[in-house]
Amino acid sequence: MVRLSKILKKRGKTLGLPPGTPVYVGEMKKEEVKIKVIDYDEKQVHESEVMNIEDCFACKDTSAISWVNVNGIHKVDIIEKVGKHFSFHPLIMEDIVNTEQRPKMEDFDQNVFLVLKMLDYDEESGSVELEQVSLILGKNYVISFQEREGDIFDAVRARIRSGKGRIRKMKADYLAYALLDAVVDRYFLILEKLGEKVESLEEKVVTHPQPETLQEIHRLKREMILLRRSVWPLRELVNSLGRDDNPLVQKTTRVFLRDVYDHTIQVIDTVETFRDMISSMHDTYLSSVSNRMNETMKVLTIIATIFIPLTFIAGIYGMNFQFMPELGWKWGYFIVLGVLLVIAMIMLVFFKRKKWL
Repeated sequence: MVRLSKILKKRGKTLGLPPGTPVYVGEMKKEEVKIKVIDYDEKQVHESEVMNIEDCFACKDTSAISWVNVNGIHKVDIIEKVGKHFSFHPLIMEDIVNTEQRPKMEDFDQNVFLVLKMLDYDEESGSVELEQVSLILGKNYVISFQEREGDIFDAVRARIRSGKGRIRKMKADYLAYALLDAVVDRYFLILEKLGEKVESLEEKVVTHPQPETLQEIHRLKREMILLRRSVWPLRELVNSLGRDDNPLVQKTTRVFLRDVYDHTIQVIDTVETFRDMISSMHDTYLSSVSNRMNETMKVLTIIATIFIPLTFIAGIYGMNFQFMPELGWKWGYFIVLGVLLVIAMIMLVFFKRKKWL
């Protein structure tokens, strides 16, 4: 509910503005925007970090494949310059700077616009972190926009530098596929981490449930909701990109996109399985706490039941009447103690046979 209120508050910035007006919706940052460019073909690779966005505009008209990576979307003027030069639709620029977009694909005349959610796992806090990544596929270029520096695309960069595989031999659509595949593969790593937490938490619920265990269950539920919101729309995105008749996506690349689609389905199935397990753990936790309470009440009830007849006998001999015949017996005190002990033993044996103990 807290996250939902923050989203609605951020969305309030765009109320009343014309469609296509770029307004940054996200965490405020002061870092400088960093732009890295990789130009490559089958024979050579050139990497550079440009200071001004205008320095990467030449890649639009070259024969080589260009990957322009923009780290930082909080400066709207830079996004507007890129959009103006590459003839982006105004709605694309609006969606790039809105970090609360759901994953989607939009097909325009000159390019294809993709919105993805890149996930990372914080080992210290044990939580899932989310970052929006926007990809724009053109005829001979891919432009990626990220919220902050640092990503999961190092393996793609290494393949470009080494020339291994087919990435240097393919068009820009294969580069977009490689980036999309890296995002989806990262989901498996996140699910592996969450799977370990689910198994550990399941053991706690069964063996020794505590109030902190319930908090962990609720935390995992929220993370599964976050994963579900990121993955479910991605299935539609990959399916549309691989099946729509778009001239920017080659037939040879569609085969690989179908493979990414299969991976997406696997991720969705795993997320749904974890959600069911966490819901089951919540019910198990409540049942365990209830059973523990019942066991405690059973022990207390048995103790109280044993002491009822003992208290009754002790109460009788606690009355201070003068002519109670047993008061004058020499062994009366010890006989009464023995009777109390025998009654207690008989009741314990009875409870044992009834399997109440």
